[in-house]
Amino acid sequence: MPDFSLEAALGAPDVLVAGLDEVGRGPLAGPVVAAAVVFRLVPPAGLAVLLDDSKKLSAARRERAFVALCAAPGVELALGAASVPEIERLNIGQATLLAMRRALARLRLVPAMALVDGNRAPDLPCPVRTVVGGDGLSLSIAAASIIAKVVRDRAMTRLSRRHDAYGWERNAGYGTAAHLSALRSIGLTRHHRRGFAPVRDQLALFAMEAAS
Repeated sequence: MPDFSLEAALGAPDVLVAGLDEVGRGPLAGPVVAAAVVFRLVPPAGLAVLLDDSKKLSAARRERAFVALCAAPGVELALGAASVPEIERLNIGQATLLAMRRALARLRLVPAMALVDGNRAPDLPCPVRTVVGGDGLSLSIAAASIIAKVVRDRAMTRLSRRHDAYGWERNAGYGTAAHLSALRSIGLTRHHRRGFAPVRDQLALFAMEAAS
């Protein structure tokens, strides 16, 4: 379970330390979303116990943690995203770093340090420490992973109301069997990432069929 020790070692909460994480590297459709979270008070035990790597939490527990984070005093949250056109133009790795930069830029104050999940550091206006598996170690990163996951899932659910065949409200744009089946039978939307292999392969197939 994550705790506040990484942040405390850097002087938090007296020193502003932001945790950053992203969601949406792997899906075939939709944006990549990042969040930045700063705890300006030591997280109380009742909040800390709700937080973990968002991938380990059920949807119901993520929602509960999301609501608690949004309501907790001393918690500052900010979001950033990179769109499908930006993912296609930059590649998913660079788009992820862009989303993180945008999230941190929307915090009211520049933190003294950013803790970033993973091993790639975005170019930020403050020192950065990368933390592999950070969403399971740092409460700030875990909180960011939850915020980003809930916001992105909600966005994909909204998109699914206009594109209901792909099951985005259930798969969040990932390449499930149902999503791939709809991709083959119906085709692409403007929300699909054309550079990702299953989508790219389907585009090539459509081109071959049109030429035959």
